[in-house]
Amino acid sequence: MRCFIAVDIDEAVRDEIADVQDALRRQSDLKRSEAKWVEPANIHLTLKFLGEVRDQDICEVCRIVNEAAADHGRFSIEAEGVGTFGRPARVVWAGISESQDLIALQEDIEQRLDEAGWPKEDKKFSAHLTLCRVKNVRAGKVLQEAVAGQADSRLGTVFVDSVCVYRSDLEKSGPVYTVISRSMLK
Repeated sequence: MRCFIAVDIDEAVRDEIADVQDALRRQSDLKRSEAKWVEPANIHLTLKFLGEVRDQDICEVCRIVNEAAADHGRFSIEAEGVGTFGRPARVVWAGISESQDLIALQEDIEQRLDEAGWPKEDKKFSAHLTLCRVKNVRAGKVLQEAVAGQADSRLGTVFVDSVCVYRSDLEKSGPVYTVISRSMLK
């Protein structure tokens, strides 16, 4: 099954993100075939994408995440700013302010999973919330311009008290995320 490890986002932040998405949708006036907007209920902060995990390995992944979470205290992060990856844009994202607590948690999970056989990412961790995936060059250019007006958006505070292992099922209507385990921070 496809799995990833993530931090859930507070409902108030989801509401702010939905408002930003609506504003960007109105301003860009793109067709559905040009941009795939992430449902606010599905927005999360990914710490590690695992991809396909064998059923017999899920318990080990959950154990590793649980042990890592138990070694870290609760903390808050700020969701702020809107930007894009790629030129023209391929992804529209909301930023997460730099947090040593978040980086330490992500690095600990990454290291423990690496030791257990799930290789580390090649690229540096970039804390963000994906708002939209862009389907073509024209849409990317339009969204790049629209995002400029949202660059300084303040979206709210996320209180991080747990880490989840999610299952991701890809359906025609979009991805369906199911919590496999939730590990509380100390």
